[in-house]
Amino acid sequence: MNPINFIVALSAILFAIGVLGVLTRRNAILIFMSVELMLNAANLAFVAFARKWGELDGQMFVFFVMTVAAAEVAVGLALIVTIFRTRRSTDVDDLSQLKG
Repeated sequence: MNPINFIVALSAILFAIGVLGVLTRRNAILIFMSVELMLNAANLAFVAFARKWGELDGQMFVFFVMTVAAAEVAVGLALIVTIFRTRRSTDVDDLSQLKG
């Protein structure tokens, strides 16, 4: 079996764990971590395929995804901290009360 198959299988397992985390958790921080896990699983697949085909396109795409993820972390954590300060909770069900 080709080593890239193991890497892609690992990427799929990590992505599935991230999806389960987003769908089953109620804590905003855990949902946020699950989204980051999904992004890293996609990055792992991009790097694996880039290495298989000997191209740098996948690795460049990973760089851009990591840049967007860093911006997402900065904005997302700031929002979560602000919501926690006002509501004293990071439960997603409590956030439905913020509707205008």
